[in-house]
Amino acid sequence: MKKPLWLVTGGAGFIGSNIVEELLRRGKRVRVFDNLSTGNMENLAPKGRFEFVKGDLRDPKACAKAMKGVTYVLHQAAFRSVPKSVDNPMAAHENNATGTLNALMAAKAAGVKRFVYAATSSAYGECEVFPQHEGLPTMPVSPYAVSKLAGENYCRVYARTFGLETVALRYFNVFGPRQNPESMYSAVIPRFMELLVAGKPLEIHWDGRQSRDFTYVANVVDGNIRAALAPSRVSGLTINVATGTNISLLDIAHELEKITGRKTEKIFSPKRKGDIRKTYSDIRLARRELKYKPLVKFPEGLRLTWAYFSAKWGKK
Repeated sequence: MKKPLWLVTGGAGFIGSNIVEELLRRGKRVRVFDNLSTGNMENLAPKGRFEFVKGDLRDPKACAKAMKGVTYVLHQAAFRSVPKSVDNPMAAHENNATGTLNALMAAKAAGVKRFVYAATSSAYGECEVFPQHEGLPTMPVSPYAVSKLAGENYCRVYARTFGLETVALRYFNVFGPRQNPESMYSAVIPRFMELLVAGKPLEIHWDGRQSRDFTYVANVVDGNIRAALAPSRVSGLTINVATGTNISLLDIAHELEKITGRKTEKIFSPKRKGDIRKTYSDIRLARRELKYKPLVKFPEGLRLTWAYFSAKWGKK
């Protein structure tokens, strides 16, 4: 009898490739589904033996092919970035809402046991209640947040109406190895590191006091696997996966200066459209239902991320 087959959509990307690596380390059968629009095969080599299916979420036939024989789906593929979605709302919707619906339909048809969805804390929007718990109203303020929330709601519908077990995990600003620092839409931590290596001023939008529950990628990887294997009672739930801490951009700059021993200038620019002031997660539900606890705290995650990027850039 064959072992269960795990499908990681977006498996050649930042978070997806870290999940693939951990699944392979645990001896799981793995299939990767990716269109390689933002991910790349370098993220997967040499991680071990896996099956690769090139395809796009927006293509129902490609989704059906990817789901064949699958037991668990860890759905990471997405059109990411708040500012990128402001520039292209339709692409965000087609990939994150319609693409997720295509994946759910294919998973249901293929008899998938559990579908785990990468949701986002952006769904909380300009929330003024902290820490943010899953029972709060959603108030998205960007096309990215709207489109990801639509996917989350589709997951709930498929659990309650169509009988497909789903779990939506709301991520809070994930960072770590393989995150892309090389575009105008890059996440702040790899971008800060790139500028620091180059001896350039750190570019800070707004005043730098905006803060996030920055979550090292190993915590999200662990949360995904736990969500896939958790008891059936979790089906249909939305669960925060984060650290339950709060770090400002100025705090990150200070920590990086301590880690590297390099002082930098800072250049401030206006707030970006769709940006929010603060995220800070309540992770009690994850602790209770998934037996989750953060494996790597922020300072250690930042050191590990710096070690990865400084080694990578040192080879160039």
